[in-house]
Amino acid sequence: MKEEDNTTTGNFKWYAINVFTGYEKKISIILKQRAENSGVSDYIKDIVIPMRNKTIINEGKKRRIKDKILPGYILINMDLNNQTWPIIRDTQGVTGFVGTGSKPIPLKENEVEAILKFIEIDAPTIQTSFNVGDAIVVIDGAFKDFNGKISEINEEKGKVKILISIFGRETPVELDLMQIRLI
Repeated sequence: MKEEDNTTTGNFKWYAINVFTGYEKKISIILKQRAENSGVSDYIKDIVIPMRNKTIINEGKKRRIKDKILPGYILINMDLNNQTWPIIRDTQGVTGFVGTGSKPIPLKENEVEAILKFIEIDAPTIQTSFNVGDAIVVIDGAFKDFNGKISEINEEKGKVKILISIFGRETPVELDLMQIRLI
């Protein structure tokens, strides 16, 4: 929450808290508000919902979404003390800290660094609803209006290899995922 250096007194560490899946954003907002209202916002440096950009292609349409890489978890950089403990623990939707028993265990610095680097990388992955063997129609390009069948999918490159019947023979053609749709 507060961008400040480590010169303030306190023992700031990263913790993972388990929350109701699907409510990560709402709970992070509530945590920030509760910390401010209770006067302990200086003890909470940052709250992160680990998300990454993802491109989804469906029915020939491309859209970008933020995809949670750790659904049901929020990372929080805080000084865990007698004032901050109940703010987190007693927030509706928080099921607890990650740790053994009732004692929260801070995350290792290298784990946090890896997660934060991973979510900052702007290399969106592509996810499609197509499957190998699906019957498709080409909607753009030189083979527009040809029917075919998917033989390979390369989601990393956003490409698909389809088999199209040309001159009575099945011919493999590589197309962009945006150029096809299911029949």
